[in-house]
Amino acid sequence: MLASLRLLVVFTLLTGLVYPLAVTGIAQLTMSFRANGSLVGSHGRIVGSSLIGQIFTGDQWFHGRPDAFDPRASGPTNLGPTNPQLITATQAAIAALRAQEGLSEAMPIPADAVTGSGSGLDPDISVAFARLQAPRVARALGLPLDQVLALITAQTNGRTFGFLGEPRVNTLLLNIALERLASGS
Repeated sequence: MLASLRLLVVFTLLTGLVYPLAVTGIAQLTMSFRANGSLVGSHGRIVGSSLIGQIFTGDQWFHGRPDAFDPRASGPTNLGPTNPQLITATQAAIAALRAQEGLSEAMPIPADAVTGSGSGLDPDISVAFARLQAPRVARALGLPLDQVLALITAQTNGRTFGFLGEPRVNTLLLNIALERLASGS
């Protein structure tokens, strides 16, 4: 009985205190930006995390994927591709996007512009979706379109490890860079 109590105390200290403190210390020393939530600042204050999508409203901002962006309720809709609710919602999102961006019926729409991500928290959009929004953003801010397109190119992240996924743009970082460009700083 006494031996089992000693083992309980030892393993509780090892797995509940020593190991978590060691891992936290190593993470703080080797990758503190990531270990602290990849927090991003602008104008001297924290405005978000580069890992979690955020809602941007208004024509002067690049918009992210149509997700809830509520970290307490993250997750996909679980609606299959033939579900009438998903089809109706996607068609409504396409119509709304075409109206907002002034797009013709012939213009192709990137999938991420009208569908949510698996987690509902994806901070990235495709380069095609960012470029689709560029004319609206440039008009709203009175900026030349080529400057806004160059900003998208500068903010584009390549494929992970050079071969996984697609090139993407983080909407938070893109909008912070856009704000700096528009203010001239």
